[in-house]
Amino acid sequence: MAGTDKTRSADLGPAPTVVLVNPQLGENIGMAARAMANFGLFDLVLVDPREGWDRERAESTASGAHETVKKAIIFNTLTDALKDQQYVYATTARPRGMTKDVMTPEQAGHDMRARVKRGEKVALMFGRERWGLTNDEVSLADVVVTAPVNPAYASLNIAQAVLLMGYEWFKHGATTLGQATPELPALEGPGLQMPDTRPATKEELQGFFDHLERELAEAGFFKTEDKRPGMMRNIRNLYARTQMTEQEVRSLRGVVASLSRTHERRKKGEEG
Repeated sequence: MAGTDKTRSADLGPAPTVVLVNPQLGENIGMAARAMANFGLFDLVLVDPREGWDRERAESTASGAHETVKKAIIFNTLTDALKDQQYVYATTARPRGMTKDVMTPEQAGHDMRARVKRGEKVALMFGRERWGLTNDEVSLADVVVTAPVNPAYASLNIAQAVLLMGYEWFKHGATTLGQATPELPALEGPGLQMPDTRPATKEELQGFFDHLERELAEAGFFKTEDKRPGMMRNIRNLYARTQMTEQEVRSLRGVVASLSRTHERRKKGEEG
């Protein structure tokens, strides 16, 4: 799903801070920044990144979110990175053997929205590429977030984990789907889309059914008159399930009329 509109403001109001603990590769930092931008997260904190990590590579893989990488704040210790936060979510796939509340990403999304709305500063904490967070690091969080995943393949890379949590955060505040274009506004929600038209009225549908029934009768479609009501009822039910638009009704009436004219011309030719 491509689409980046750099003319749109990136200021979507307060949002969680993303904390990457001891990231090793610049491209992973960049891809995490890109995932953040997809869902309105722009505050990035790096804790003890690997010495010599490739900032240029991180900015290039951020694909439009390079400013997030540029503005990232770096701390030597996790304790320092979290000192201004009021609630911290630690993402992990492994059980930790400690007394700790556990949430799914969806539950965390609701919880983050409520806390940010109350003015709290919250952070999402993600571990290393190879082994995630240590128990000591998880102990600094208020809650553990664990996704329902394939038990045989439970590990997510950093960008995937950030994308998952970012989506759950953003979806509860999103007002549209996808991206607006110069030609069309963004979709307002799921369901049947009807650009440049509207749902057909019952009068328009009935006009189509009457037209169709007349032409079918003229063509000899109804073999016996007693079956005609039931057959038309089935036809009406078939079209009713399609939620036809006004434009589609007009098109279908044009199809029926065209077939009828062809039938009439063929009939006159045979009689001639």
